[in-house]
Amino acid sequence: MGGKTPANIEYQVMRALRSVVRTVDFKQFHKIHVPPPTKSSFVKREHPEKKGFRMLTQSQHKILNEIDGSSVRNWKDWKWQLRHCIKDLDTFETLLDIRLPETLRRQFKLIVEKFPMSITPYYLSLIDTEDLENDPVFKQSFPAINELDVQSTDMSDPLHEDRDSPVPGLTHRYPDRVLLLISNTCAMYCRHCTRKRRVGDRDTIPSREQIMKGIEYIRDTPQVRDVLLSGGDPFLLSTDYLDWILIELKKIEHVEVIRIGTRTPAVLPYRITDELVEMLKKHHPLWINTHFNHPRELTASSRAALRKLADAGIPLGNQSVLLSGVNDCPRIMRSLVHKLVANRVRPYYLYQCDLSEGLSHFRTPVGKGIEILESLIGHTSGFCVPTYVIDAPAGGGKIPVMPNYLISWSTNKVVLRNYEGVITTYKEPDSYEPTFCDRNCKDCNLQLSLEDAGEFRAVGIEKLLADYDDTIALVPRNNDRHRRRG
Repeated sequence: MGGKTPANIEYQVMRALRSVVRTVDFKQFHKIHVPPPTKSSFVKREHPEKKGFRMLTQSQHKILNEIDGSSVRNWKDWKWQLRHCIKDLDTFETLLDIRLPETLRRQFKLIVEKFPMSITPYYLSLIDTEDLENDPVFKQSFPAINELDVQSTDMSDPLHEDRDSPVPGLTHRYPDRVLLLISNTCAMYCRHCTRKRRVGDRDTIPSREQIMKGIEYIRDTPQVRDVLLSGGDPFLLSTDYLDWILIELKKIEHVEVIRIGTRTPAVLPYRITDELVEMLKKHHPLWINTHFNHPRELTASSRAALRKLADAGIPLGNQSVLLSGVNDCPRIMRSLVHKLVANRVRPYYLYQCDLSEGLSHFRTPVGKGIEILESLIGHTSGFCVPTYVIDAPAGGGKIPVMPNYLISWSTNKVVLRNYEGVITTYKEPDSYEPTFCDRNCKDCNLQLSLEDAGEFRAVGIEKLLADYDDTIALVPRNNDRHRRRG
């Protein structure tokens, strides 16, 4: 027991140290000689600014120096990013240290007169200058001459959002939900935008009075239970202004869910500030749909932004657009959906590119979307598979398009095939008798009680104490006084 075990040695050392501390004259402490530390004992500590600077990529480092040589703190300031959006060709070439062919330079002026360009320094830094022709970031952000190729089937408003607008800035197409456009400002002008007719048109930025007209319409339309906030990008509004809109909507009792569509996690992730997230947390249930089209867009900064939102308890979805030359490849889309769910984002929709003006070069055959769905369904987790939809022209709404798994059908049997090509049958019931519905729900024999099932049943004295029970007195059965009342 008295041997020099590690525990005994530690105990003896601690006793010796306490003895030294008791005998030290702290007034003379400065006279005690302390040998200088050896070189190996130094811990290298970086200045916080330098540490953050080291986190930037070489491209970001260069763009930051070219713009104003400011600090990394500015680079990660979303307002600084907006102030320095790239909108002209000379700045674009200078920041990327490239020179575009003369043909592209001449075409640029023609294109931006109709469809302006605006790219955040952050998104610009993701462009692969060694392979511009094939780079998905470049294709989504830089004008192409094909945008001026307006085909006979192209429309400025293919979804009839303006025609289905009972009040300015609001579209009511589906029975129980509305689209409320609260911003016409975007961090970046995506070249595939379905609302290209609004790009750069600052005259249509809704005023507070206009937004209130939309909110009043929602208040006066009780069937509306779901409000989608879009634009533009709602997150380009100030935090206080967006907070005001959410507060006004939450006052409406029949509004159950509010959704926000934003591309800032992909093109301006620094907008997802702690202040913004704290504000959003006040307005649950709140859903956010992001817009990532390619795996390269899911950078460390984007992942940090998504993590903040997910940690705040906000369900996240993603809406991708199928774009020729960008993501029309099963391998690319599988990588994208895997990265999304790894960052707690559920793939929601995969859109067929709309019939908006200037998007013909981005459109793929519908068969390409079916091919991508075939490569996902069964081959990866079900929650990784988005719904492939065509947003029908003339305001027809989203129509889901899927591979065909139902091969044949008889009176009591269906023939199906799975993702492997295995063909199988499913036997249907021989004597199924559906409940006849005469639309008299009051007398229906189905359980049509649609309220939440009660989880609490008070008994005895608890009934008198419980706020959720209206009982005010407990009277014994066969009470004489009550029997006399008849």
